[in-house]
Amino acid sequence: MSRTTAHLRLSVLAAMLGCSLSAQAQQAGGTDEEELALVYGDKATVSIATGAQQSLRRAPAVATVITAQDIAAMGATDLDQVLETVPGVHVNRGANMYSPLYVVRGIVSQFTPQILVLQNGVPITTLFQGNKGNLWGGYPVDHIARIEILRGPGSALYGSDAFSGVINIITKNAADIGGTEAGVRAGAFQTRDVWLQHGGKVGAASVAAYLRAGSTDGFRSIVGADAQSRNDSLFGTRASLAPGPVNVGAKALDANLDVQYDKWRLRAGAKVRYDLGSGAGVAQALDPVGRARSERYMADLSWQDNLADKDWTAGAVLSTMKYLQASPVDFQLLPPGATLPTGSFPAGMFGGPDTWERQWRLQAFVNYAGWVGHNLRLGVGHDDLNMYRVYETRNFNYTKGGTPIPLPSVIETSLVSPFVQPHLRRIDYAYLQDEWQFAPDWTVTAGIRHDRYSDFGGTTNPRLALVWDASLNVTAKLLYGRAFRAPSFVEAYGQGNPVSLGNPNLSPEKNGTLEMAVAWQAAPTLQVNLNLYRYAMDNIIRTVPNAIAGTGSTYANTGGQNGRGGELEATWTPSHALRLIFNLARQHSTDEATNTDAGYAPHTHAYLRADWQALAAMVASVQLNHVGGRARAAGDARKPIADYTTTDLSLRSNRGKQRWDVAAALRNVFNADVREPSLAPGLSIPNDLPMAPRALTLQAIYNF
Repeated sequence: MSRTTAHLRLSVLAAMLGCSLSAQAQQAGGTDEEELALVYGDKATVSIATGAQQSLRRAPAVATVITAQDIAAMGATDLDQVLETVPGVHVNRGANMYSPLYVVRGIVSQFTPQILVLQNGVPITTLFQGNKGNLWGGYPVDHIARIEILRGPGSALYGSDAFSGVINIITKNAADIGGTEAGVRAGAFQTRDVWLQHGGKVGAASVAAYLRAGSTDGFRSIVGADAQSRNDSLFGTRASLAPGPVNVGAKALDANLDVQYDKWRLRAGAKVRYDLGSGAGVAQALDPVGRARSERYMADLSWQDNLADKDWTAGAVLSTMKYLQASPVDFQLLPPGATLPTGSFPAGMFGGPDTWERQWRLQAFVNYAGWVGHNLRLGVGHDDLNMYRVYETRNFNYTKGGTPIPLPSVIETSLVSPFVQPHLRRIDYAYLQDEWQFAPDWTVTAGIRHDRYSDFGGTTNPRLALVWDASLNVTAKLLYGRAFRAPSFVEAYGQGNPVSLGNPNLSPEKNGTLEMAVAWQAAPTLQVNLNLYRYAMDNIIRTVPNAIAGTGSTYANTGGQNGRGGELEATWTPSHALRLIFNLARQHSTDEATNTDAGYAPHTHAYLRADWQALAAMVASVQLNHVGGRARAAGDARKPIADYTTTDLSLRSNRGKQRWDVAAALRNVFNADVREPSLAPGLSIPNDLPMAPRALTLQAIYNF
């Protein structure tokens, strides 16, 4: 029997089985792919795996696609709420600004720069700390068309920071918006948002525009003890503001413009955050007065076209980002009355570090599909990454051991003792990728990328993926990839703080991951995915004691971490009116230096959502999120972090041709005590970081 005949018979059998399993769905009007796409968006394709659009099921990576319709269904208003629903991804928090830390497969660090965040394929990495920026202040979801998340290494295509994964936020174009909408949202903690977006034609060009303004006082969850509480016990003072509330208020302005004309596309955007609260304190002591501001301006111009020979495609992107972070009101690092061995701070200890960055990136690729069975892609690029200015004010200096010495007043210290040296980093890179279908049901994707850095030299990272269509409804994958993370500027060039001095001789962190994945269309209404992985990290960048005793710490490449785990996903649509989404992630990560748990990431993370179209015009959703099994790292003697389960409810109108869309969402319905870990050794904030209690949000959108 030929393979074609066998596939035809299997297709007939699958169709017969589908008719039997989905009789209820057919009576309700059917659940075919086109109808589901209208309700939940196109989840069948992904571009993050190879740089070009392809089937998600056959993509040579473990990836998740979340559409605008999914975001609406879960009642999310911020990117963090969306990412928490992805298997293998958990959102921790840093005490500093309560910045979200995207933890993938158990990889946790102080600022968690090991995941690459893109907006429309362009990195939004800040240079100072190597992550998306501590002065993040949230990311609105109203203008997001889809989010593609790659779990596992991506450096063979994306370079640095694609270490534990890649998140690509794709904003709406003119077709996604299709008219004009005005929205307003109000909720708990004095949260307010208004936005306006439009998509349409201006002559031959397609234009999309988005403008949003928002503000929140933030939740006021109580921190029972902080770093100053410990100082008080040591030095006999009573200066601590704990127990006291966290400071997570913020104001926001967002704007985006997307213009498409023929083969050209221009995108520009601004993300401004001001009056940002200090979270649990920049120095992990409660700070009710410090305020920060961040400004991020981005633009990219892209071109893509088929060349004279239809087998050739070429494209190029020129992008720029300007980023600044500043503290118009200096952070109160310690409260009034704080006393240290070097002296007292009657008015409090203050500091305000500011940085200015400018980034230029140019990349180009050619794609050739004329070699039978192969799809070749060659890419080259150059980055100019410049932290060109720093500025700091403070009312203290440091001893050699890193203890602050009080000064009579707040002064500028940038010229005398800058906290980090300005620096220009240049990167040149090239990559080659081949998708080779060597048999009807077998494809190998092989890729390699070399990056040459002006400050630490070169690094080469390969990938290899074997994808097998075992049957019409089963696809299996075997994947291997290596990834790296370049040292951030504070790790390499920090100098004003002897507690953590920079080291210009650092090498990049490295990670190698082996994965196995199976995608099973168990029935026309049921999709099941299972992923298993192992990874090994080395050259991890951490602080270690300086060689000369009593002079604080410095960054160094030291130690390794290995991990293993699995992710199970299932989506079941038993009827046109009901859809169930479930995922379960299990992981265990070990610090090789101590042979103990690496700490602070959930061993178990489970998510369940049910969407129910109870009435013709309304859709109700309920979701449960369970986070459990979070151990402490070596040297942290506290009990394991408490498990929690949250329940969220949302009710929304079934979006269609009507003028008004309304929605209500109630998060953390049962007021669970949600806490994210404060890092080792836990002496600063011993009872971890409290998160938001129950919160109600109401939303209305008017479609013109």
